[in-house]
Amino acid sequence: MKVLLVFAHPEPRSLNGALRDVAIKELEAQGHEVRMSDLYAARWKSEIDHADFRSLAPDARLKVAKASGEAFATNALTEDVKAEHEKLLWADVLILQFPLWWYAMPAILKGWVDRVYAYGFAYGVGEHSDKYRGKRFGEGTLAGKRAMLLVTTGGWEEHYSARGINGPIDDLLFPINHGILFYPGYDVLPPFVTYRVDRLDETGFHVVAERLRERMRTLGSTPPIPYRRQNGGDYVIPTLQLRPGLADPDANGFALHLDGTDTVDETSLRGRRAASGPLAASSGKRSPCGRQS
Repeated sequence: MKVLLVFAHPEPRSLNGALRDVAIKELEAQGHEVRMSDLYAARWKSEIDHADFRSLAPDARLKVAKASGEAFATNALTEDVKAEHEKLLWADVLILQFPLWWYAMPAILKGWVDRVYAYGFAYGVGEHSDKYRGKRFGEGTLAGKRAMLLVTTGGWEEHYSARGINGPIDDLLFPINHGILFYPGYDVLPPFVTYRVDRLDETGFHVVAERLRERMRTLGSTPPIPYRRQNGGDYVIPTLQLRPGLADPDANGFALHLDGTDTVDETSLRGRRAASGPLAASSGKRSPCGRQS
């Protein structure tokens, strides 16, 4: 397989840097081709502004979606963005690697998404009507490819459990897994999360590294998170609300969008779908949200 790893950490000697090297070495040992976008090393421009749309008059009002779509359609996006498009189309698998800072990805990685996910490439794809709401959430430009997150955090695993104060890790990562990866079509694999990294010693690192090697060895066979497809029949078009009778009555929030939580019988569900067209732990102090290096 061809794997693109987007790396978002400012310190190459960090734990993230060490885990990146473990992942790449194992992938290459398995015969996969690997390319990397190191955002800090490349001094990636994270903000989206007039400079991204060279055909836009300096005094023109910037409407990002409109300008993005026009630039994509006329091959007028900036060269750094076009280079990332080429990598994404080349890759069979995308890995986003980052430390969890203030419950989210670092700003530079969010800026990569903002600029690279152009209208016509990652969104605004396909027919938009009262019967079909575009190729997204399971369909789109990147459909048929796989993606996963490689995340570190200073907090304990218990802090991110169902009753943990930080909230379940799957909920915190839902906007990325579902809203950034599943949206343009990726099959999204469960994330690889390393906890308590500021307390990780050499023995602990070797345990984590071996777990990561195993995930890299099974990259092509790990079952993806079973998100519901937008156009698979589970949602009412165009309101995009889950159909009545689907999902466990006690389910709410993000859990509603996982397939396999339904109480209706599978025959009925299929019918509805058919009818619907030394190492690098941080040297800084941990914050309450688990920010680390």
